[in-house]
Amino acid sequence: MTRKSKQPGGHNPLTHHERKRLKSSGYGTQSTRLCTDSHLPFGHCHLNLSPITDMAVATPSGHIYSKEAIVQYMLTKNTELKKQKAECERLRLDVENRRVEWETKMGKRRCDTFVKKDQGAMKMSNALVVRSSDDEPISSATATSAHQNSGCSGGKKHENSLQHVSYWLASSQPQHGKGKGTTGGNDDDFDYESEIAALPPMPPDRPPSPYSGEPLKLKQLIPLHLVHEGEEDGVGVDINNKSNNSGRRILCAVSHKAITTQPTIVLKNTGHVMLQSVYDQLAKPTMTCPITGRKFKEKDVLELVRGRSGFAASGEVMAKKYNPTLT
Repeated sequence: MTRKSKQPGGHNPLTHHERKRLKSSGYGTQSTRLCTDSHLPFGHCHLNLSPITDMAVATPSGHIYSKEAIVQYMLTKNTELKKQKAECERLRLDVENRRVEWETKMGKRRCDTFVKKDQGAMKMSNALVVRSSDDEPISSATATSAHQNSGCSGGKKHENSLQHVSYWLASSQPQHGKGKGTTGGNDDDFDYESEIAALPPMPPDRPPSPYSGEPLKLKQLIPLHLVHEGEEDGVGVDINNKSNNSGRRILCAVSHKAITTQPTIVLKNTGHVMLQSVYDQLAKPTMTCPITGRKFKEKDVLELVRGRSGFAASGEVMAKKYNPTLT
């Protein structure tokens, strides 16, 4: 006899057919297999997702872009970074101005306090001296002030003790000032370090790469010589008409094989794109470009991002989206 589990969640409250029905309404984690149309083929721009019909360039991360699209992206990002940098400088200058005002105010207050103490000492020296009951000489001003403060000292002491013990009273709650840089409603409190730490970080000097996020410069773009189908022999295709390149696959510059999902590299100093297998067999042993005959170094070899398809061998083909469940 099999015992039934009494633990909460020990059984699934929904049957297979109920879960299948609820899948369409967003119940549970959604997963689907991506087809070939959901992946970007090799030779398409990673920004506008369209076939490259004009000049193609590659970034140091190996992503291929249309030169027009990536240059427009960099110009737009540079404009945004300039605006962000100007805003950060304005906020920092505002903090610096408030610090100068606070230092000036505190310096003036210290001078006023010193002057009041100095003038009070002079008045005390000119005050009349009277005799107390214990035959101790005290000034008349001191006697008068002591008599006036005797009535309120007890009330203030009681109020301070009540505020210290009864922290839940409204009078014991901290008062927040409206201005920045003040704490507890007191203009004397200004924490310069916390004000600077609260400022937004300064934006980078260079726009980030669309995929890798690394700082990107215009001179880092690597021009590519892409060979499309029909251009391997130069017959029957108008090379000057770039619209003919739309929808045609990219070929290896050496073997003229179609590049789909195979590993592909480019030589930076020549810009020729070839398959990794062709590079290992023909170019790497002699470190010479098979097309131009130019020598290259290991640092001149850049691996390009491969194209993908709906087959599992080309890479990740499953997409998942988490949704909360009823259990």
